[in-house]
Amino acid sequence: MMEIEIAKIFVALLVLVNPLGAIPIFISLTPNASQEERQKVAKTTAIAVAVVMCLFAIVGQTLLRFLGISIGSFQVGGGILLMLIAIALMNAKPGPTKTTKQEREEAGHKTNIAVVPMAIPLMTGPGTISTVIIYATTAHSWVQVVYLLISSLLVALTCFGALTLATPLTRLLGQTGINIVNRVMGMLLAAVSVEIIVDGLYRLFPQLTR
Repeated sequence: MMEIEIAKIFVALLVLVNPLGAIPIFISLTPNASQEERQKVAKTTAIAVAVVMCLFAIVGQTLLRFLGISIGSFQVGGGILLMLIAIALMNAKPGPTKTTKQEREEAGHKTNIAVVPMAIPLMTGPGTISTVIIYATTAHSWVQVVYLLISSLLVALTCFGALTLATPLTRLLGQTGINIVNRVMGMLLAAVSVEIIVDGLYRLFPQLTR
């Protein structure tokens, strides 16, 4: 059961972080960098991704209580956001919470793009953060929170591997291959978003029958 739970959370977060989709932007922002320099940026990005997800996994429930937001309302809102991202992925378009053209142009003039915009908001944007908070607040025990933390670290490790191998992966898959993977991820994310929305509706309207 532990392996199944971690795998489910891992897939959901991996689809949202979408390291393959970040590869073209990563390459465009490091055109003159050596392999060693790109690996250093990839390492910093992966660490930032892990820190953001683990941080919100720990403080997410406290944050919602402080803001006076119910878990059900946050699930419905977060689920709708995930559905919009899923639709964008299935249409091979940038998600509504990803970096804008202006942000990418500004990042091109920065010496360090690992944290901004690569980690935030490209990989761990509002969709990823919302999902982490939802999983954390709906956890039934501290064990499930540990599963979430393990999954977050595995996603960060995957990001490091994908960015380190950015050039060979681009040659192997090409833009068409990346688009195909994104469409499959979009379908998976759409299913996850529906589950989150439905669960949120049951919390808001307990009179509904399952």
